[in-house]
Amino acid sequence: MTATLPLAGRSFEDIVVGEALPELAIPLTRTLIVSTAIATRDFQDVHHDPELARERGSKDVFMNILTSNGLAGRFVTDWAGPFATIRRVKIRLGAPNYPGDTMTMTGEVVSKENGLVEVKVVGANSLGNHLSGTVTVAYPEGSVS
Repeated sequence: MTATLPLAGRSFEDIVVGEALPELAIPLTRTLIVSTAIATRDFQDVHHDPELARERGSKDVFMNILTSNGLAGRFVTDWAGPFATIRRVKIRLGAPNYPGDTMTMTGEVVSKENGLVEVKVVGANSLGNHLSGTVTVAYPEGSVS
């Protein structure tokens, strides 16, 4: 007989509208920017070739939108726990994420209804807001803490 340990995590009932998520600082390394562009099959040169990025008017390579979407989702699901699943990521991009900077993610629960939790998210760097929008997660009926 094998014992199973319960998964730890938040339940839908634990969440309060207006609750702030803990900040998450993400160092923006060149490796992160280049490798995630390649991992998402985005081979645009502005995401991996500094010289060509400068020729196209950028100061350096910059993060692609698929990575930004993924980081926004990760930020919320890390807080929400293993019972939550992403239903929607709706963000707008602003200032680019360049290597050598840090993006700090912040969030706040803006609604909670019928097993769905909507979180307002902002990812800011030294140039301003890189991303802003919402991430919606769903909790299964009867999720436990």
